[in-house]
Amino acid sequence: MGDRASNGRTAVERRSELELVVTRTFNGPVRLVFDAWTKPELFKLWWAPKSMGVPILSCEMDVRTGGSYRIAFGHDASDAMAFFGKYLDVSPPSRLVWTNDEGGDGAVTTVTFEEEDGTTLLVLQELYPSKEALDQSFVGMEDAMPEQFEQLDELLITLSASV
Repeated sequence: MGDRASNGRTAVERRSELELVVTRTFNGPVRLVFDAWTKPELFKLWWAPKSMGVPILSCEMDVRTGGSYRIAFGHDASDAMAFFGKYLDVSPPSRLVWTNDEGGDGAVTTVTFEEEDGTTLLVLQELYPSKEALDQSFVGMEDAMPEQFEQLDELLITLSASV
């Protein structure tokens, strides 16, 4: 794994023409980090980048292998944008795999969680069906992911304090 010193920094890199990998170490135990990705009431507190100014309207998550999710963003239902898909693998608290079905060429996302000394190394990998699909996504992710993960960091501080 190597560079643990990059704590608090989100690394977004293309590993190949089809693969995007985001790495971040969070200051919190794996149980809390996993909860933040799998409990709708927590997920909606950090997932939408605040700078976009678009709130999450609804967040439905049936987090189990074969389950599905649907997250809607927008100011009201008429202009909402939805993200949805299925969970291909749910192995608490170490691994989540889901599809992104809202687009014709959505990625398959794999997130792994690995605890070390009270911190959690998170690796998010997106595998795209084509180079073009990755090209389109990469632009948004490079800006959004670091901000989302900052927000998750703040949430973990709150959660850790209330445990």
